[in-house]
Amino acid sequence: MTEDVLRTERRSGEGRRLRAPVFFVGLVLVTLVIVVLDLTTGTAVRLFPLLIFLPAIVSGLGAVWQTAVASVWVVCVEVVTGAYLRGAWDDIALAAGFTALFGVVSVVGCRFRVRREEEVHRLRSAAAALQRQIVRPLPLRTADVLVDGLYQPVEEDTMVGGDMYEVAPSRNGTRVLIADVQGKGLPAIGTALAVLGSFREAAYREETLTGVVAAMENSVIRQNFFAAHTGEPERLVTALVLDIGHELGDDPAVEAVNCGHIAPFVIRHGDAWQADLGEPDVPLGVASLTDEPRRITRFAFPRGATMLLCTDGVTEARDPHGAFYPLEERLREWAPSPPGALAAVLGADLRQFTRTAPRDDIAILTLRRPEPPPG
Repeated sequence: MTEDVLRTERRSGEGRRLRAPVFFVGLVLVTLVIVVLDLTTGTAVRLFPLLIFLPAIVSGLGAVWQTAVASVWVVCVEVVTGAYLRGAWDDIALAAGFTALFGVVSVVGCRFRVRREEEVHRLRSAAAALQRQIVRPLPLRTADVLVDGLYQPVEEDTMVGGDMYEVAPSRNGTRVLIADVQGKGLPAIGTALAVLGSFREAAYREETLTGVVAAMENSVIRQNFFAAHTGEPERLVTALVLDIGHELGDDPAVEAVNCGHIAPFVIRHGDAWQADLGEPDVPLGVASLTDEPRRITRFAFPRGATMLLCTDGVTEARDPHGAFYPLEERLREWAPSPPGALAAVLGADLRQFTRTAPRDDIAILTLRRPEPPPG
């Protein structure tokens, strides 16, 4: 996922630079058009001085050397054209001086633009490297499942949002987290990182899924404690934590603790349904408001089936008329022949449905059980 971001950034950076053949052909073509029009129309107002703006145009699109070449080229063309039209030499010298000065300014401006672009590219590359450390690149495979997905923060420049996911192979099976922090912006990202860090540690350390959730609860409480002392609002976190690798009768099963999150969907044998996890527990950060302990529920996740997890950026997306995105209906349509890249197909369909840029972070995970070995 992050490698695609880097490749896209490199391609977009290269696309903003004028290639040398395009530059030279364009330079000569524009010059010929203006000079020929000037010589053939015979108007009292000369057109060739308009070439003074050519270096400025190149400075916004090309490299520094291209801007310098364009500046020298325009000065030479203006001198030769002025001499051909038998203009006064003092007028030619004055026009050439202004053109040269304008060319120097264009070169300086181009240099400034290139340095800013290089700085932005370095920052985006650093952000992409940071994203690789925070958000696990997909797809990935564990002993229990093949995981793929789509991660799209609403603020694309941050590359990390309030939605978060993680897949942690442990001694007790594959543990999966998908979470959604209340609110947006840097404070929400800080809470998401706190939850993510506590999950990564607890997923390996804790024997039970409720122990993992308790560690995440404590991290949200600590984060809210610090937020209260800095004047920031306290935040709650909806989360779904899964433990894959258990057996339920003859079918592999999943243990789940649902902290106010969207229940997972399962696709198998041409059908799609939402797993029944019962009444969800309260979100992380407000467990002290209830006496009910966190509950572990189980549901079947047979081999060959696909599970889909998502955040409310999917289920609460609306079309221009205000209708919610029909996620379960779409999954049933695709169930007879599930696309290989289900998360990417779902993301594209979601954009087509809303016909606008996302208004909330989007996180989608697909988990597929490998088929049982033959015989």
